[in-house]
Amino acid sequence: MIFRTTPAPRRPLRRVRTTAVPRPLRHRLDPARVEEIPLHAPDGVRLGLTRVDTGESGRPAVLLLHGHTASADMFLLPETRNLVDALLDDGYEPWLLDWRGSCRLPYNETGQRYTYDDVALYDIPAAVTRVRERVGDRPLFVVAHCVGSLTLSLSMTAGLVPGLAGVVSQGVFLTPKLAGRTSLRMSVAGELLRTRIDHIPVDFRKVGLWSRYTPLFALASRGASCPDPTCQILHNSAWGTGASLFVHENLSEATHDRLAELLGPAPLWILPHLRRIELARSVVRWHDTDHRYRALPPNALDAAARIDTPVLLLAGSENGLWLDSQKLCHAVLAHRQPQLDVRYTEIPGYGHLDTFLGRGAALDVFGHILDFLGERR
Repeated sequence: MIFRTTPAPRRPLRRVRTTAVPRPLRHRLDPARVEEIPLHAPDGVRLGLTRVDTGESGRPAVLLLHGHTASADMFLLPETRNLVDALLDDGYEPWLLDWRGSCRLPYNETGQRYTYDDVALYDIPAAVTRVRERVGDRPLFVVAHCVGSLTLSLSMTAGLVPGLAGVVSQGVFLTPKLAGRTSLRMSVAGELLRTRIDHIPVDFRKVGLWSRYTPLFALASRGASCPDPTCQILHNSAWGTGASLFVHENLSEATHDRLAELLGPAPLWILPHLRRIELARSVVRWHDTDHRYRALPPNALDAAARIDTPVLLLAGSENGLWLDSQKLCHAVLAHRQPQLDVRYTEIPGYGHLDTFLGRGAALDVFGHILDFLGERR
């Protein structure tokens, strides 16, 4: 007799996103107003570029650049009044770039590795070119956050994005400065871990308890006041560096619950370039021998005289990641390049990310940005 048995159902494999098509943005805008524009960098990497249609012609354009592992979602929070809302109400046409470090794209976990040279040489100039094709001779501003701002400074000092009407740089620009313990952890832990793992996740629910990442989450939980593992590894540890990305009390409950969506895994293979930048206290080129990157200056601070646009350096007084980098940048540029139009504004009671994600950012932060843009539109 032949016995037939029903095989046990197989557990579904964990789905890993490998497509380069950006995942959908979350917003409360009319979908008909949100235009996703196909964009590839000159080296073939698929990026994300989004335009918010205002229904009016002649508005100045503002290109928004997120930080590493964040995405354009940080400017579109549906749970609060966000920067795109403020720009629309003040008469601007928002454009949002998801460069290759976006968590809407898969490159931090899979795909071709890159350095910040690639962002400065390929991603940002490609986006500026595409926006200018659409807006013509209208003024084009840029508002950039964290590494988006850092890489923008390299593009600007290379002369790759000339003629911008103004730039708002949040968190860090030409003179990166980390706390000593953050720099030490980045150097030591980076060397110890990058042969074993290639990125540090932020969503404990995805990796599970019995994973190679559990010790990192356990370390991040030490002394934490919040029980959420994602909040711990971001607010209490900044991916294990010992820094802090925001003032906890400044986030609404809804934004706090979305942290794993708003910020993605941090790739460890980017650390060598980041360490070189931090040790130099300047944005420096990684590729010294590859001729493809010769358009970038070896040291952006040394080439700061090429900056041809007004710059607002913005920072929270409680920035737990880049400390007083922006204040330092303002002092250095005032001494070395006094002809540049550069100002510094500090936001009391704010950290790093909460300058955009904070529930009170529309009242405490966005007005400084709009005033700066309004003076030059």
